[in-house]
This record gives sequence, structure tokens and C-alpha cells, in this order.
Amino acid sequence: MTTKHLFVLATTLAGLAFFAGCASEPGVQAPQDSTKYTLENTENFELLGTATVNSVACTGLQPRVLPDGRLEVVANVKNRLERKLKVQLNCVFKDEQGFTTGDETALETVTLAPHATEAVSFTAADAKAKKYTIRARALN
Repeated sequence: MTTKHLFVLATTLAGLAFFAGCASEPGVQAPQDSTKYTLENTENFELLGTATVNSVACTGLQPRVLPDGRLEVVANVKNRLERKLKVQLNCVFKDEQGFTTGDETALETVTLAPHATEAVSFTAADAKAKKYTIRARALN
């Protein structure tokens, strides 16, 4: 082998090593928020505070009327962060015109794992409730 052949072989091997270093496995990526499978719109879900807006999402609201006429709402609440998060939630039940019926649930604290979604259920005390608003705030 001549020096010219060794130079071409060394250059080729160096080029292959360079391009092999560029091919790497993609890292773990956080799941993206999607409303594709949202059963109901989420306009009845209020996020209180800027920390909550950046860390909590509602992926779906599922209202239904129970056999006794009371309204039950299930909210799918998602943690958008890479760490565990505590969230307080409550529901304000309203009449047909959107005025409160005086029925407001107590604050419920839910601990969400990183990027986890939990279903939280609220039930009205009586059959007067026709509409609702769920409020959420992050604690940490």
C-alpha cells in the first residue's frame, strides 16, 4: 500500500466515524397535549394563577345527569410538568342562566405524577344545577 492509499483509507474512516457520531437515538420527549379525544369542550375549566396555567391542563370534561336529576361532572386533569404536582380543584354549580345555585364543592387536593392525567369527579347537591365551572390552582 502506498502513502496515497493509506491517506484515502484514513480519510474515509474518519468521515465514516464523523457521520456515525451524528446518528443518535432521540431522547425521551414529554407527551404533547391533545384535544383530539376530548369528550366535551373545556371552556368550563378555569385555571387560577399563572403557575397553574403553565402546569395544569384539562383534557376533557364529562357532565352527566344522574337518575335523581343531580349533575355530575368528571374532569380529566393533566400535569404538564416533569415533576409531581399538587392541585386544588372545586366545582361551582350554576342554574340554567349561569347564576350560582349556592352549591359549591369543597376544595379537593389531588397529587399528579409527572405528565399524568387524573379523573376528578364532582356531584351537585340537588337537581337545580344545569351548568358548572371547575376551578383549579397549583399548590407547588
